[in-house]
Amino acid sequence: MIRLFGILAGLFFALASLWAFVFGAGTVISQGHLVEPTAEHEFHLLPRDANLPTDGAFGKWDVAQLQRGMQVYKEVCAACHGLKYVAFRDLEALGYNEAEVKAIAAGFQVPGVDPNTGEAALRPGLPTDKFPSPYPNAIAAAAANNNAIPPDLSLITKARHDGPNYVYSLLTGYGQIPGELKREFPAFSTPGGLHFNRYFPTLNLAMAPPLTADGQVTYAEGQPKPTVDQMARDVAAFLTWTAEPKLVERKQTGWPVLGFLLFATVLAFLAKKQIWARLKRPGHHGA
Repeated sequence: MIRLFGILAGLFFALASLWAFVFGAGTVISQGHLVEPTAEHEFHLLPRDANLPTDGAFGKWDVAQLQRGMQVYKEVCAACHGLKYVAFRDLEALGYNEAEVKAIAAGFQVPGVDPNTGEAALRPGLPTDKFPSPYPNAIAAAAANNNAIPPDLSLITKARHDGPNYVYSLLTGYGQIPGELKREFPAFSTPGGLHFNRYFPTLNLAMAPPLTADGQVTYAEGQPKPTVDQMARDVAAFLTWTAEPKLVERKQTGWPVLGFLLFATVLAFLAKKQIWARLKRPGHHGA
């Protein structure tokens, strides 16, 4: 009876899968020719590999790169984007000492209260404060950015698919509309106030190119040359850290856990062999 039930269940799932395949293929065949290709579909590019040190199962932080990325964020990105989930004191994990953290925090104006009047006012940041948004509210942000609200960057590499590579590619993906695109889609254009970027899904992006020239940020002596590509790579690494500061620790913890599970599996198998070794097979009659 159990065997019959299993056969019927398997047959049911096989027929359901076949029906779904046939139905889906029929839909594609019947409607596919009605769907006109779009410029966004044809010319949108998938993110390029940023080759960050944290890539792969054995990835680790490059602290110097994270500090360079923080510098790029502070001098370029912070003009439009906040980090509302990152406190200044968290930067100690990047190798900054207490005095340096205080200095970085004091360079930002954060919302506070005037002790004399009790009214809202701005004050220099403290290590316990979080990176502020440069705008008081969403309306002000939209008004200053062609009606587009710059997103908070705290979790941007987690919020976007292939986040670190997406950030890196987007920052280096600005350019002119290719002639091939113009020939194939004459009606496509980049409206005023937008910027062409092949790594953005709609190809037209409200954010102006933030990294416009090599040397835009001055790195300390002994650091790599601050080319646009290097600065984009560094800030992508920094935003990977802001989104998941325990990323490397999680990877490092995972290997001992996997080793323990493998050892436990082998131990359980050997125990099972030992326990069942003396049991007779069905139908076997010993003396």
